[in-house]
Amino acid sequence: MSICIKEALRIISKNIAKVSCEIVPIENIQDRILAEDIYAKLSLPTFNNSAMDGYAVKLSDVNKEIKIIDTIFAGSEKTTNFEEGQCVKIMTGARIPTSTEAIVPKELTKDIDENTILLPSDIKNNQHVRFTGEDIEKGVKLLNQGDDLNFSSVTILASQGITHVKVYRKPKISVFTSGEELKLHYEKIEDYQLYNSNTPTLLARTQELGADVTFVGMAKDSVASLQEMISNSLYADFIITSGGISVGDADFTKEAFDSFDMETLFDGITIKPGKPTVFGKINNTYILNLPGNPLAAALIFEVFGKIIMQKLSGSKNIYHNTLLAKMGKKLNNKKGRTTIIPGFFDGEFFTASEKRAAGMVGVLHKCNAIMVLNKQNESLEKDALVKILPITWKFFTDVEKDYFN
Repeated sequence: MSICIKEALRIISKNIAKVSCEIVPIENIQDRILAEDIYAKLSLPTFNNSAMDGYAVKLSDVNKEIKIIDTIFAGSEKTTNFEEGQCVKIMTGARIPTSTEAIVPKELTKDIDENTILLPSDIKNNQHVRFTGEDIEKGVKLLNQGDDLNFSSVTILASQGITHVKVYRKPKISVFTSGEELKLHYEKIEDYQLYNSNTPTLLARTQELGADVTFVGMAKDSVASLQEMISNSLYADFIITSGGISVGDADFTKEAFDSFDMETLFDGITIKPGKPTVFGKINNTYILNLPGNPLAAALIFEVFGKIIMQKLSGSKNIYHNTLLAKMGKKLNNKKGRTTIIPGFFDGEFFTASEKRAAGMVGVLHKCNAIMVLNKQNESLEKDALVKILPITWKFFTDVEKDYFN
């Protein structure tokens, strides 16, 4: 029995378990998910230092001529203190003397002679001083388990002298398809055959999303052939198939998976396109059986497959995040079933693709977002405010949001 989209997502969220962990150097953490909390070992800055090239001075010397008694460079161990009427020339990042009350940028002073400068008339207490811990205090939590890691994470970790971190390993994914009318893109086809676009698409998409993906082959239209594909895929965390899940005479995918005692978590979603989608598991391997129609398979993966991957990867961000857009044109929709509408978002307006039949392949390369319409919605006027989901970049949140329109 088909279930609604919200129930399908609830089942996915409830049943998916995280993959195991591994230790990697921080140079290799881009697009990985952190598997531990990280705390600051050092305060940053670790000492009071100058934010400018200039002079460390006393406030009482405002608008006076003063003597330069020393120079301190960044990285120097010097701790030269000075008295009223004196100053120390200092470089950006250099540790300031304890007697410093302010830093005056070099360009705001006037050279009197080689060792004498005239200070300006306006100097504020502690100006251009970076204080210990004003950026990061020792002991504070810097990163959380489940965080998505990127270049800025490397910045924080390197600043703390951290060389390796624990991350969740990349999910292992196996992809195969069925249908003897299909041929791979490097094979010759007859005029009664089609090229298989689903498998290369799913391989590319899951790789984009950070998985370790394997193509295990094309199954023939027989239970035995499908059983061989399944058996060769059970090493994986997640098996993705397309085709063979409808009610045709040559649709054997369900029967083949059932022979492995697959636990079916849902069989069918009240959604258009993609109603016959099946989700289940065999031991610790999750299975998503997608429709054979190319656009339907791609759209269903965007709504459901990506969430499965987010859960597997250990991310704390497991709910679709949304953008607000205005409709670029009026959209009519047939009521009665939740509908996924692909389209293009230009930063302000979302324009639904005019072509969106389930079997089409020339749609998504012109689209960068999708919209989900609930079953009661039969039209949206131009300029109506709607919620959309991006499909060409990761965009998730740790707060569940309603993205029905």
